[in-house]
Amino acid sequence: MIDRMDRSSFAQWWWTVDRALLAAFLILIVLGLVLSFAASPAVAERIGAGTFYFIKRHALFVTPAAAILVGCSFMGPRDVRRAAVVMLAVGLVLLVATLFFGQEVKGSRRWITLAVLSIQPSELVKPAFIIVASWLFSERMKRPEVPGNLLAMLLLAVVVALLLAEPDVGQTILTVVSWGAIFFVAGLQVVWIIGLGAAGVGAGYLAYVVFPHVHARVDRFFAAPVEGPARFASDNFQVQTAIDAFTNGSWFGRGPGEGTVKKILPDSHTDFVMAVLGEEFGIIACILLVTLFAFVVGRALWFALKEEDPFIRLSVVGLATEFGVQAGINMAVNLHLMPAKGMTLPFISYGGSSMLSLAFGMGCLLALTRRRPQATRMVSAVHAD
Repeated sequence: MIDRMDRSSFAQWWWTVDRALLAAFLILIVLGLVLSFAASPAVAERIGAGTFYFIKRHALFVTPAAAILVGCSFMGPRDVRRAAVVMLAVGLVLLVATLFFGQEVKGSRRWITLAVLSIQPSELVKPAFIIVASWLFSERMKRPEVPGNLLAMLLLAVVVALLLAEPDVGQTILTVVSWGAIFFVAGLQVVWIIGLGAAGVGAGYLAYVVFPHVHARVDRFFAAPVEGPARFASDNFQVQTAIDAFTNGSWFGRGPGEGTVKKILPDSHTDFVMAVLGEEFGIIACILLVTLFAFVVGRALWFALKEEDPFIRLSVVGLATEFGVQAGINMAVNLHLMPAKGMTLPFISYGGSSMLSLAFGMGCLLALTRRRPQATRMVSAVHAD
């Protein structure tokens, strides 16, 4: 047991960190490793790699992700801001470099190789952008003479422009929605709500017109299901197969290792890992996983509701929104509730850049939600003395 009178850094961290949130994140990381065993061997064999190729690579990132998650949770609010500024600067430089030197896959440049590591810079930018934007908005709330709102808008424009240049519409949507949540909590006026809503609709239509892959995915989403052997050549093959997986799994699943969807789905270890969970462990397991994601988001927003510091409040809202919306998009695609998009399921899907980025973001969330003396209480205590 750790004594409450212990003044060591670890003891102070242990008694102030939100252990329920910490446990939820660690459970998600472990579940991701377990589902990697279930979903990835068939994919690895299909591409000619070793059976445990993706499992080993997934496990390789688990330890550093857990270390980043816990390590970042030791930081104070000022350290969180500084780390986010540095990470955003590095991420933006890598985003620009990716446009010129990145690997082109299916017409997009989203990955860049540094030494032996393949990095997706957009993943690094996301949590750092949320924290820096929250800081800018909070400075405007504290000191009206600071053009924080304008700077936050300009920063959004830069990030969106770089993401669309790749192009990566999915990450752009996630970034804009998270930024919008921060702006809303910061107290935007009704005219801004109307204007941003109209801009969002216009941007969606423009993306449909300008980007061929967006046009194709939206059209596929509304297309009628293809039955019979022709479905294997259909553009909606993965989505239809994922729906079949949930049907086959029913409430309690077919059992570990008994699923068939992973044998034919190209992205069963990434975008469609939820379908593997549904087929082998059942709808009940999927509901429990959704509940775990909802718990993280709900608990974070509950903390933000009570927080008085505007920077902490906005950052927590933004990080929780980003986490929840990303999970929601992935699960909605699996259930054919929205057009297909390559979005990982947080801490569950295979993907090193995504896992490390999420670990940084959620580590900052843990740091910001640690229990601290409220300024008003400290002032009251001083006056009482």
